[in-house]
Amino acid sequence: METNRCDLYSFRMYRLRVDREFPAAHSITICGEAEEIHGHHFRVGVVVEGPSLDGEELLCDFHDLEARLDRAIDPFRNRTVNGVPPFDRVNPTAEALARHFGEAMASGLPEGVHLVEVAVGEAPGCTAIYRPERKESGR
Repeated sequence: METNRCDLYSFRMYRLRVDREFPAAHSITICGEAEEIHGHHFRVGVVVEGPSLDGEELLCDFHDLEARLDRAIDPFRNRTVNGVPPFDRVNPTAEALARHFGEAMASGLPEGVHLVEVAVGEAPGCTAIYRPERKESGR
């Protein structure tokens, strides 16, 4: 079956991204060796998407996304991440932080809006990206 080129563009998807930064320190364990505690100015970017806009031409409210992200990162701001749950038990890598923030952001999004990814940068050129597994919606 041949696909009409126009059909490829008939499905629209909207994406939003919000970004925040926060200072914090951590010590991760690599190959059984704990690093010295050191600080970062962490950068967090969250991307959500959905197929349609609401009656006000919004996918969702930027301010709501920013507030959700602020709530997720506030326990870590100006702290040593290793002392804040769950990282008092979990190695506080950038990857684990991205997953933690992603799980916090994914719950309670408006209907039809899905988390695409969370990126956590701890230094220029060093970014970990978490992309949750997408659950199909009964299709």
